[in-house]
Amino acid sequence: MSPALAQREVALAGVALLAAIVAVAIASPRGSDRAGHLKPVVVAGGGWYTALAGARTFHYGTQTNCGVVLKPVTRGVVDSVLPCNIRLFVSFGGGKRILTQVVAKRPVVPGRRFDLTPALAEDLGIHGIQRIRWVFPR
Repeated sequence: MSPALAQREVALAGVALLAAIVAVAIASPRGSDRAGHLKPVVVAGGGWYTALAGARTFHYGTQTNCGVVLKPVTRGVVDSVLPCNIRLFVSFGGGKRILTQVVAKRPVVPGRRFDLTPALAEDLGIHGIQRIRWVFPR
């Protein structure tokens, strides 16, 4: 075995070990309550983030990959990064802030961070694509 090949195998083993550690940390029960629900994550510094968001039409009565059955009254966001059911506050235009959660995990419309359920978009007063503010609960 050449030294370059051995070095490459050691590097790949290191990446695999790091991936395993991250997977264990994410799946750790320390991040959930007794019922298995995820606890809110606290953002360092507690600041609000901004993101583009817009309403998206859903097929009501279907279950998302997060286990949420979509109804006309469902208030939630779709995101491709945040874990299912994680809670977050969203706000638009200096108005009220609404506690919601990730109801589906999948790619969103390009250029947006979140797709909103129609009920959440209506509560926020969002029409079309708008810049919202969001933060994790403390």
